[in-house]
Amino acid sequence: MDLSGSWSFQLDPADIGLKEAWHRKILAHQLELPGSLQAQGFGDDVSVDTPWTGGIVDRSWFTEERYARYREPDNIKVPFWLQPEKYYAGAAWYQREFDAPDWWHGHRVTLVLERPHWETRVWLDDREVGGNTSLATPHVYDLGDVAPGRHRLTIRVDNRMIVEVGPNAHSVSDHTQTNWNGIIGRMEIVIGAPVWLDDVQIYPRVEQRAALVKVRISNALGTSGTVHLTTQAHLVNAATDHRPTPAALEVALHAGGTTAEMLYPLGDKAQLWDEFHPALYALDLQLHATVGQVSSSDSRTVISGLREVTVAGTQIAINGRPVFLRGTLECCIFPLTGYPPTDVDSWKRIIRVCKAHGLNHIRFHSWCPPEAAFVAADELGFYYQVECSSWANQGATIGDGRPLDAWLYEEGARITTAYGNHPSFILMAYGNEPGGKHHPEYLAKWVTYWKEHDPRRLHTSGAGWPAIPENDYHNIPGPRIQAWGAELTSRINARPPETHTDYRDWVALMKKPIVSHEIGQWCVYPHFDEIARYTGVLKAKNFEIFRDFLIANHMGDQARDFLMASGKLQALCYKEEIESALRTPGFAGFQLLDLHDFPGQGTALVGVLDPFWESKGYITPEEFHRFCSDTVPLARMAKRYWRNSETFVADIDVAHFGPAGYRDAATWKLLDPWGDIVAAGVLPPMDVPTGGITRLGTVALPLADLAVPRNYRLLVETGAGKNDWDLWVFADTVDTTTPGEILEADTLDEASLARLAAGGTVLLTPRPDLLNAPSTIGFSSIFWNTAWTKGFTDRPHPNGQAPHTLGILCNPRHPVFASFPTDYHSNWQWWELIHGAAAMWLDHMPPALRPLIQPIDTWFEARRLGLLVEVRVNGGKLMICSMDISTDLDNRLVARQFRRSLLDYLTGSAFDPQIGVLPEDILALWAQQ
Repeated sequence: MDLSGSWSFQLDPADIGLKEAWHRKILAHQLELPGSLQAQGFGDDVSVDTPWTGGIVDRSWFTEERYARYREPDNIKVPFWLQPEKYYAGAAWYQREFDAPDWWHGHRVTLVLERPHWETRVWLDDREVGGNTSLATPHVYDLGDVAPGRHRLTIRVDNRMIVEVGPNAHSVSDHTQTNWNGIIGRMEIVIGAPVWLDDVQIYPRVEQRAALVKVRISNALGTSGTVHLTTQAHLVNAATDHRPTPAALEVALHAGGTTAEMLYPLGDKAQLWDEFHPALYALDLQLHATVGQVSSSDSRTVISGLREVTVAGTQIAINGRPVFLRGTLECCIFPLTGYPPTDVDSWKRIIRVCKAHGLNHIRFHSWCPPEAAFVAADELGFYYQVECSSWANQGATIGDGRPLDAWLYEEGARITTAYGNHPSFILMAYGNEPGGKHHPEYLAKWVTYWKEHDPRRLHTSGAGWPAIPENDYHNIPGPRIQAWGAELTSRINARPPETHTDYRDWVALMKKPIVSHEIGQWCVYPHFDEIARYTGVLKAKNFEIFRDFLIANHMGDQARDFLMASGKLQALCYKEEIESALRTPGFAGFQLLDLHDFPGQGTALVGVLDPFWESKGYITPEEFHRFCSDTVPLARMAKRYWRNSETFVADIDVAHFGPAGYRDAATWKLLDPWGDIVAAGVLPPMDVPTGGITRLGTVALPLADLAVPRNYRLLVETGAGKNDWDLWVFADTVDTTTPGEILEADTLDEASLARLAAGGTVLLTPRPDLLNAPSTIGFSSIFWNTAWTKGFTDRPHPNGQAPHTLGILCNPRHPVFASFPTDYHSNWQWWELIHGAAAMWLDHMPPALRPLIQPIDTWFEARRLGLLVEVRVNGGKLMICSMDISTDLDNRLVARQFRRSLLDYLTGSAFDPQIGVLPEDILALWAQQ
């Protein structure tokens, strides 16, 4: 009996419904289920006092004047996550009537609620049936003997913190899905036999080409009897049919039920399940029970796959073949509804998007998806890490004897029972980044327990930590190119660009498979066109604030340019992040944070896709797939900047984790900026086994005949994939002498002012450490976001963890770049110029002033910043450069070439600044001593 439709309903904010026995009263309102009450206009308006579920690190919205207008009752807009129109946390009562026909008598009557949020209590008429606190699995109630006639069904749903799973856990938090109240998915009354198949679990035996079938048979008749059980399997999604021989089993039935198991042979022709060949078997079980004079029949079909996941040294293997997990997080981000979809097609769309970007894995951060997600992954061939609905932090701990300790075992049992047969479910953790003094001891027992009780998957303690001996694999954050608290000391910001570094030291140290935790977290500028897409329960009012800030600082017309330029840098950061993992021998995989945006925790715009899994326009799935797939060519280059007297050298590897090995001869080409081939070659044919990294050969190319200065692209192609890398070639010698007509100084001193007053040209190169630079610049994009990192850095900064910028924006057609190869956005050559630079703060300058090189500031501040600025002062022409273009130029090839291009511009007729400023405007660029 389908229970979807109109239900009576009433909020219970004073929590008086239990005392007043609301299950006996007529409820005041109507709404539709499945659904949430907030999406249907119930709850309180959002206000300054809304008791959000989720931590807010940056609380400046509550106090700072610039946010004052967004705290007004008729204009509430919060910057820290997407915003619902209504908010409610508490009990709500739902009620409807149904008619039970005569034939129900003698049958088992069960209520199934696929996904309530959160705790439910159920009454049938005046009788309380029970309660359930699962966040991850259906709430199922035995309604007992239901007499014929009309009945009243009442459900109380409470979405407060029933068990302290952690306010930031994505199973409950307002950071992403919202703390909604309601019921989604299947809502039905199911009529079944009095002796039934209560549970069926399938344990694949790949080597034996068999399945161990374990069943629990329940008996509501109260007396003993016998059971005849038959099993028949058949392929359900393969091009060829395969129907193993049926098997049968006789079982004694006890009064309270019984358990049984059989090893069911699938035969030599049995097909295995994996990402490349997701063969699924339907096991049809038929039960015929005899209890005295009563006969009872039941049937059940279980879809599963013949799949084993094991540890192979420091790698993870599926059916004995090493795999490389290329994953992204999914943090329950569904802006239109505020809760996850329960239909298979929605999940197939997400998986297909992930696969188009070369991924084969999703980690569900501190939550577990509904059944439809597993079905979709099973059918498409995709791997999941599932977690038990908790992120024990900010007051929540594990291992300290709190209710969460026991609840996690209960939730784990519910998850493995409900979803354990799905071959896509290969990894399991308690949840995310645990807290509590005794969490390592607790999780050691947790992992040991689950390894013994359900060996169908691999187990780890927690996502992030601890790396304890009991883990099958470690899900740790260390192997990455940037980290929390690293500021500008991380590899991507502190060391010149190269493509040699990998994580083999981590592999040797940990001695177990490593799936790196939450790598990436590279930000991009907000895509304001996205605002119009939020037509459901959540609105992007945070984006409206950030857009207002940008407009107020006279840069509203640059929003699209900021998005595209920062997006190109973001993609570059992800490419190096992913390739560093792929080129590591013995590495097991990575989990990105994230392929798509994370709208909470301050607004973390870390995706190349938006929260709807749609492109933002600066990288295609095909481009992403080049450096992220089961077969990826890799170039190991010691550096990216070369002199034309050198021989360019790159070792060419391929990371191959396809279904089988192959033999191929890789080709390489060196392309100029217009795509023309300037050099090419073929590497010797090689056998490439699957499951690791193979050296294909070495490219060695003298550069003497190449045009300079120029950006080139190395393209490597194999029969199974292609990839490319930027490099730059410069002349051996470049004249960087300052011409006599230019006065170069590091301060606006009297000589500089005199030269300007005489109509001359001044090049000002101030010391970066002396400038008033509230936004710290680095080569990389912003890590996570500057609001959330304010509370998570060893050296607190009012802007959060550095860098506070998202790369640079420039016009490559401007004559200042005539002799300097660049595009409109950051690329690796800019590392040398940005490293050690300072971003000049220009908000006090005339609104029309646009820097020639413009760092893109964090959207929380939207400061107008510059690295290269031209202005008129007292009739003269002034250029200010806050990058180091003076020291060690014999070894700093990029800086040397940029200086040459800049000097050429300053001595040419094109140098004609149009914006005039006062000397005091220039002096304001320095920090006040």
